[in-house]
Amino acid sequence: MSFRAPVSDHQFIMKNVVGFDGVAATERFAEATPDMTDAILKEAARMCDDVLAPLNRNGDLEPARLENGVVRTSKGFAEGFAAIKDGGWISLAADPEYGGMGLPATLTSVVNEMMSSANLSLQLCPFLTQGNIEALEHHASDELKAIYLPKLVSGEWTGTMNLTEPQAGSDVGALNSKAVPNGDGTYAVTGQKIFITWGDNDFTENVCHLVLARLPDGAAGTKGISLFMVPKRLPDENGEAGVANSLGVVSLEHKLGIHGSPTAVMQFDGATGWLVGEENKGMAAMFTMMNNARLGVGCEGVGVGEAAYQQALSYALERKQGRTPVEGGTGTIIEHADVRRMLATMRTELFAARSITLACAVALDMGRATGNADWMARAAFLTPIAKSFGSDTGIKVAEMGVQVHGGMGFIEETGAAQFARDARITAIYEGTNGIQSMDLVGRKMMDGGDAAHALLDEIETFAEEARATRPRMAGLVWEATETLREATEWMVEQKDMNERFAGSVPYLNAFARVLGAYYHLRAACAEGGNGPRAKLARFYINRLLPEFEALLTHAKEGAESLYALSVEDLET
Repeated sequence: MSFRAPVSDHQFIMKNVVGFDGVAATERFAEATPDMTDAILKEAARMCDDVLAPLNRNGDLEPARLENGVVRTSKGFAEGFAAIKDGGWISLAADPEYGGMGLPATLTSVVNEMMSSANLSLQLCPFLTQGNIEALEHHASDELKAIYLPKLVSGEWTGTMNLTEPQAGSDVGALNSKAVPNGDGTYAVTGQKIFITWGDNDFTENVCHLVLARLPDGAAGTKGISLFMVPKRLPDENGEAGVANSLGVVSLEHKLGIHGSPTAVMQFDGATGWLVGEENKGMAAMFTMMNNARLGVGCEGVGVGEAAYQQALSYALERKQGRTPVEGGTGTIIEHADVRRMLATMRTELFAARSITLACAVALDMGRATGNADWMARAAFLTPIAKSFGSDTGIKVAEMGVQVHGGMGFIEETGAAQFARDARITAIYEGTNGIQSMDLVGRKMMDGGDAAHALLDEIETFAEEARATRPRMAGLVWEATETLREATEWMVEQKDMNERFAGSVPYLNAFARVLGAYYHLRAACAEGGNGPRAKLARFYINRLLPEFEALLTHAKEGAESLYALSVEDLET
């Protein structure tokens, strides 16, 4: 099965569903004309289809490996990365002052999703580099920017983020890594970091590690953490990769999926580093990187799901099994009701998740271009939903892809299982989906629910307008939105955060369900008539949207029944 990037779906969503025309109408992003946007998407799709996708299976079968302290990447990955680098795909949103294109984050999100579909393991390398660039642009000194940004933007060097430690996990504040001033403006960084995606490679001159560590007088917890740039090779007087720094890869993890991506245990032994941002403000700098990464991970989930869907559809169109229930049918399994149900679910879920991620990206772009606080609040509110629902959708769709294949899906040679294994990580890294839901009902509702209600107002207004042409679908969306509003008010009223946290995951999923229905309704209205998008919208709104009610019942149950179960009850 040959992968083909879904360019037309992205074009339709950007034009008719998430309002990308508003981004292009701003002074900052005026260059993102329809012609330029279409050209970028088509050229990125060509690279994904022809260069990256053919390497995906090999990355799974021949994983990255560590030989005598040197990381050896999967066959063909060096050439694949060269295509990404030479095409300028790392630099779409980067600052033009350092060689970037300064284009909207929405375009980066689309291209990253396409690359994730084609080859998630390889896409993670430029993805982490983009996050590295983002953090440096916002927080580094001019001197550091001048040394590192041109090399990162061009792809000559790659970047990583080093947060997690063996004893800390998601509790970043429990880190032990230390940074001691050397007296010359540099610091000696010592410690061990785990789960470092693309911690090293054999196809770039340098790897630039952003490392969280604590200064000697740093307070306990997250308030005493600083951020440091610690390169694999120290830049020489000409800004080129020079002598080796005191750091290295201890080992590579053996993982469930993304085998082509080397996930390293990194050891820093008094390695030379430079402070990024202010002392003890490392978490603020790292969150600049992580927030965009969370949206990107949502796109990754959608991307892997898209690849799994395309393969499942192709298989269902070819595989003959049993008697067809369709008069004059071909006998292929796509004619069976349950297979048709699975494929329709996969297709509509992907559309909903893709629309949510792109709506989040558009809000980010509008906030940056206008400085409008409402756009910034919307982007912040949508980020945990985009990350969580996008990744959950990828996992769900990839699992359904295995089911469509039946017994052959359980056989590795078909490749269906790889999508399920690769997608699974997206719900875990860059903050687990449970953490995303806690962020949504906690930090993102510190405004009293204003950002949530603004989004709900928008949905209800559109649903009212849509009653004229889509009365049943619009009515169901409006009613669901009103019920979600009541649940949102309940969440805001809970002063005990654990009451919110107990139902945060089902609440986030219910919000995503309603958002997905809204975007499907917009698609149906934009299409007009009774075309494929109207039929897909009808399937989603009639069959999947009703799940929101059960989710909200769960969300409002509170914490008492959870803690009524003792540890002993769970053990028996």
